Amino acid sequence: MKRFLQAGAWNALLSPKRYVQSVLAAFLVAGSSPALAESTVLDHGDTAWLLVASALVLFMCLPGLAMFYGGFLRRKNVLSVLAQCFAVACVASLIWLFIGFPLAFGPDGDCNEWLCTFSNITSSSQLRGTLHGTVPAAAYLLFQMTFALIAPALSLGGFAERMRFPAVLMYTALWSIVVYAPVAHWVWGTGWLAHRGVIDFAGGLVVHVTAGVSALVAAFVIGDRERRRTVTPAHSVPLVAIGGGMLWVGWFGFNGGSALAANDDAAMALLVTHIGACAGALAWMGAEWLRFRKPSVTGLITGAVAGLVAITPACGYVSLVAGVVIGALGSVLAFGALLTMRANMSVDDALDVSPVHGVAGIVGAMLSGVFASTALGGTGLSFGYSIIQQIGVQALGVAAVVFWAGFASYVLLKLTDRVVGLRVDELGEIAGLDIAEFGESGYVE
Repeated sequence: MKRFLQAGAWNALLSPKRYVQSVLAAFLVAGSSPALAESTVLDHGDTAWLLVASALVLFMCLPGLAMFYGGFLRRKNVLSVLAQCFAVACVASLIWLFIGFPLAFGPDGDCNEWLCTFSNITSSSQLRGTLHGTVPAAAYLLFQMTFALIAPALSLGGFAERMRFPAVLMYTALWSIVVYAPVAHWVWGTGWLAHRGVIDFAGGLVVHVTAGVSALVAAFVIGDRERRRTVTPAHSVPLVAIGGGMLWVGWFGFNGGSALAANDDAAMALLVTHIGACAGALAWMGAEWLRFRKPSVTGLITGAVAGLVAITPACGYVSLVAGVVIGALGSVLAFGALLTMRANMSVDDALDVSPVHGVAGIVGAMLSGVFASTALGGTGLSFGYSIIQQIGVQALGVAAVVFWAGFASYVLLKLTDRVVGLRVDELGEIAGLDIAEFGESGYVE
């Protein structure tokens, strides 16, 4: 997505009366790649693909991620994570529309390398009938929003089964503004990492590394679950499998849609994404087979997700062989990180978000700097960099995103705890969040 989000536009109103009109106008004048900017004619193929891709990304979160996470948790908490996924999608969508997008993709004159500011807008336009490149502005707006909503939803797994619902809502709103919007500006907008040539086609850094790091920090801050065993078995493996399959299918929109057109880039991104997922699934299964003498269904599915995460930043830039390598390495290293965390770290990342999304995302971001090289069948590195130079830039991007996501998440969690309280009480946790927070049960005995 990076090259299509180089310069957005947003201006805040001095008068609340025209605020909504200004929100719409901001999206209409948002910048695009040079190729898209040259066209002012609606392309029905591009439009159809972007609409489908937007639906697929939303499908990843609702119900894909909700079912995937819900199956892994204990049955007394399944409804809580479903509610959290749905509510987070709603909160993050509105926050991104009214606050996040202007901070991330404002006009050049209102932006520096760190963030954009608000300024007055003197005119507004109707969304209907307006184009963004070759697609309707409404389609572009929707696709952008789906990325902003799934990022905080992914981090839910780090503190699953113990955070109060009001805290989830407040933390999501703050996180979307303070963590996601700045990182999106740095990497995809006119920020300092974009100026240095960081590669991230579809969100390995912007979405997955931020979510993975934030999940780990949240697990540290909120503490372990009560009466937690070393490994809590999934209460419904079929639910995990169904949700994992939905994630896999939805990922085609996530990665392929980032081309914002029905073109060769989209086709290659889709193909490389699928190959990366296959390699990741088999690599995790093989590693698990060697380590535990048996493969597991949940391991096979988790490996596919790790492979999908790893290939996300590279999918539009690398060859098919590179897709296999990146998917497999990302999955194996995520598996190794998971075992290391369980053996050596006193942290309860309930759904393993930090290794599967954080570690695999970092691996994919770093390997993008290698396999995007034309010498290895890729589309080329930034600014004519050598592989060593690009790896250095990618490492800078990883370090910056890890630091900011970790630091800001810690501060926001502490603030949320002070305002509404982070954790349910002991009795509520023992009874389960379904009953304690919602007064309902996912299953009738």
